[in-house]
Amino acid sequence: MRAGAFKEGERVLRAKIDMAHPNINMRDPALYRIRRAHHARTGNTWNIYPTYDFAHGQSDALEKITHSLCTLEFEDHRPLYEWFLQQLPVPAQPRQIEFSRLQLENTLTSKRKLLSLVTEGHVTGWDDPRMPTIRGLRRRGYTPASLRDFCARIGVTKKANTIEMSLLETCLRTDLENTARRGFAVQDPLKVTITNWPAGEVLEIDAPWHQRVPELGSRTLRFDGTLYIDRADFEEVPPPKYFRLKPEGSVRLKYGFIVDFESMEKDAEGNITEIKVTYDPATRSGQDESGRKVKGTIQWAPSDSVPSELRLYDRLFTDTNPKGEDLSAELNPESLVLKTGMVEPALANIAVGDIVQFERIAYFRKDEDSAGMPVFNRAVTLKDGWAKVQKKG
Repeated sequence: MRAGAFKEGERVLRAKIDMAHPNINMRDPALYRIRRAHHARTGNTWNIYPTYDFAHGQSDALEKITHSLCTLEFEDHRPLYEWFLQQLPVPAQPRQIEFSRLQLENTLTSKRKLLSLVTEGHVTGWDDPRMPTIRGLRRRGYTPASLRDFCARIGVTKKANTIEMSLLETCLRTDLENTARRGFAVQDPLKVTITNWPAGEVLEIDAPWHQRVPELGSRTLRFDGTLYIDRADFEEVPPPKYFRLKPEGSVRLKYGFIVDFESMEKDAEGNITEIKVTYDPATRSGQDESGRKVKGTIQWAPSDSVPSELRLYDRLFTDTNPKGEDLSAELNPESLVLKTGMVEPALANIAVGDIVQFERIAYFRKDEDSAGMPVFNRAVTLKDGWAKVQKKG
């Protein structure tokens, strides 16, 4: 066999144990099979290759491994693992212990199926932020501390189970809550013009990166007669308990002023293209002695904001427990949504790899693709109180 005298499949070397053994793995298992395959290191030197079961225990023993940790599907293989160690002249006797696989909702961890995702073009590569690989998780924005926290929370168990994706997301939010800078961005920009703003006047607002963590410092926001809000922050026909901008309504611009709705402009198709408001100069944040109160406060993007590509990532599969048998049918078509948003200059100019919070939206990581236009990957969403209100109806 080693000399290459036989074709693939013509011969196999087996261990003689017990063909009547209740464990099928002990019924004269294969040790070597013929494989005419090119090896990355040895080329075409070898014509035979050992089976995993035969090589597993020997490799562990030669490497002086004391405990070989496996997933539960290897539990039935343990008697064979131990039998080989007893029969062969190995320098050590490692112990195999099985634990449950770390299985996440809406996720596949099989390397074979993950390879299919890559080779069939369902993802952009092994570092695609939707992939459950270390490279993919890091590119999306998951931190080492959040992953360690996640592993500590779920622990190690002998019982097969599936972990909720929400727990992993909670670990990331917990880590970033007091470490990530916060700034302004809008995902779906809607232009706002302040009609009573003094022509040519520019106000520079010093705003903290994090209101509860002063050591993170601050940045300067430009405030003039033009700005952008998120289209979701204006409703022409608002539902009950809607406290954002609406006709005949008022809202506070965070770190800025209270503005009052004046009018709106639409295009030929009836889409709103611009909102016109007036501002109350006596209501500047931090200097407001007017006594005027409004229920809503929204973020905004200044007129010098930078157009940026926002990659909104979500779960890769629609099924909680995907099988991976028909990838095209199981994939979530909304796992990646691209938007061109407006990001305040201080945020747009952060270093690649930095993770920040776009206030009231989500945590984002600046991506390596930011050569021309800045690109941000959504790492994890924030808890959305308004979404709960909408769901209740």
